Amino acid sequence: MSHFVHMDYHAYTLRNFREIHQLKAIPEEKLFDIDVVGSVLPFKTNNYVVNELIDWDNYAEDPMFYLTFPQREMLSREHFDVISELVRSEADRNRISKKANEIRAELNPHPAGQKEHNVPSYKGESLPGVQHKYRETVLFFPSQGQTCHAYCTFCFRWPQFTGMTDLRFAMKQTELLIGYLSEHPEISDILFTGGDPMVMSARNFSLYIDALLEADLPHLKNIRIGTKTLAFWPYRYLSDPDAGELLSVFRKIVDHGKHLAFMAHFTHPVELSTHVVQEAIGKILETGAQIRTQSPVINHINADPDIWADMWRKQVRLGMIPYYMFVARDTGARDYFSIPLVDTWKIYRKAYNQVSGICRTVRGPSMSASPGKVRIVGVAKVNGEKVFVLNFIQARNKEWVGRPFFAAFDEQAVWLTDLKPAFGKSEFFYTGEFRKMLKIDDDSMGIFAEELKDFFSRFSGE
Repeated sequence: MSHFVHMDYHAYTLRNFREIHQLKAIPEEKLFDIDVVGSVLPFKTNNYVVNELIDWDNYAEDPMFYLTFPQREMLSREHFDVISELVRSEADRNRISKKANEIRAELNPHPAGQKEHNVPSYKGESLPGVQHKYRETVLFFPSQGQTCHAYCTFCFRWPQFTGMTDLRFAMKQTELLIGYLSEHPEISDILFTGGDPMVMSARNFSLYIDALLEADLPHLKNIRIGTKTLAFWPYRYLSDPDAGELLSVFRKIVDHGKHLAFMAHFTHPVELSTHVVQEAIGKILETGAQIRTQSPVINHINADPDIWADMWRKQVRLGMIPYYMFVARDTGARDYFSIPLVDTWKIYRKAYNQVSGICRTVRGPSMSASPGKVRIVGVAKVNGEKVFVLNFIQARNKEWVGRPFFAAFDEQAVWLTDLKPAFGKSEFFYTGEFRKMLKIDDDSMGIFAEELKDFFSRFSGE
């Protein structure tokens, strides 16, 4: 028996967010801040998030408010002042956009070289809607899935929502994707991602899935869907006009012998609290899909071990598998959301210690950096030196995976490039090979040059 009341989707952006009646009690200065920051970083929320997930009586400390509404501190004072002057003077939107793009370019819109070094080619043609960073897994960005039902303020793919079209990933040519998969029998997994692929219609999603299934690629074992819909719009699986059709596509995947992994993004336990999300989870599990959960640990929202322990317990109770705790990417409002790596590890460890073994499927804290997914195993003292113990969960070279390595302890470090090798080493064990792998020299690094120069200079201890 259903416990939810149907809700029609209604989005709020800079254009209409002042229509939200709960904002009537918020000071005008706060609304102005949303206008300013939302002119640089993407802003979209919806009526489910607004009405069901935010505690408006305590909005100033509410994690879901910070997760979806831009805050003044998400921009530097300099950047905020520049845009606020333009907004206050009612400057032309094109003028504001031009200045906003200049600021966005300073916020590392392409972290980990995702555009420059992960895009493959097939028969001499680049596949801009595909990334192939790790041997077994291809990421696919369907062109109809380049938005979301609401935007997380920490999102590392924010350029896709801001008009920075040269940084979008989108591809309509399914034939090229299948051709590429056919030539790479080492690929066992395809991950549909975005944006959010679940914003597309069931019909469009089915066209992609039918093409993959009809191609009969025996090495393609797992189809993954990376999505925030369960948290931000669970009606997608319950009462949207094509909800039943979408669930039928999930069943089709399973019936064809493929494993369907639904990679759900949950950032806070409140996202698991409504009858709507709980019923939607049940509907997806009934199709034979498996739901794995993941999120970054982020300041102002979930930087508390009790929050994570509570979230993992609830996820398991609802039939899901805790999968990843990430370190927030070094992009966008990184200074606002970042947490020192040592504190991130402490949060993970204290949360992990609180839960039973069936919750301890979660891995982390992990950084999705240029060389691969680097896990912070812990802090130790080796030969009298305090160090970070690290290893690769996933890597550009599979031989790097699982091999422990050490970085000098730095209580201020927030990302891999802040760390230096321990024991006086000049570089980490993989740095030289990584440099050769990307064919990097001073004359051929292109748009990613400065970031990679910084990356290698830090890793070589210079």
